[in-house]
Amino acid sequence: MTEQTNTASHDSVTIILVEDDDGDAKMLRRAFARARIANPIKRFVDGVEAMAYLRGEMDQVPPPSFVVLSDINMPRMNGIELLEAIRADPVLHGALFIVLTTSDDERDIMAAYANNVAGYILKAKAGDMFLDLMATLDRYWRVVELPKIHVRKVHNDAS
Repeated sequence: MTEQTNTASHDSVTIILVEDDDGDAKMLRRAFARARIANPIKRFVDGVEAMAYLRGEMDQVPPPSFVVLSDINMPRMNGIELLEAIRADPVLHGALFIVLTTSDDERDIMAAYANNVAGYILKAKAGDMFLDLMATLDRYWRVVELPKIHVRKVHNDAS
């Protein structure tokens, strides 16, 4: 009985993928599919789009359980700025955030961990182990309890 509850909870976790590179986004989606991770994936090309979605400023209300998987080097709002914005937001601050990037800059790594990132993963190091990495992430959020985040849809009246 407990197992079914955990599985249902896990299945309801949406992956918020913030990645500006179409090739990397496609690779990530394939890796999730090959690892048999069927969770919904919502992709955004930068932090501005992701924040608008997570704050309920788009057409949909964001899911109550989600994991942010973000690159760092992106236009408009990079991954560190997105992480800082999420941590500063009184509703979103508890979200699970994982960095998946090419940046091995120590300043980026320190900034990410200073903002309570759940993990900082270098794409180059994941390389051949990428499928294993996706399976590990899947097992991770099957076990951990994620906070439920309730964002209300923002009504943008043009009047």
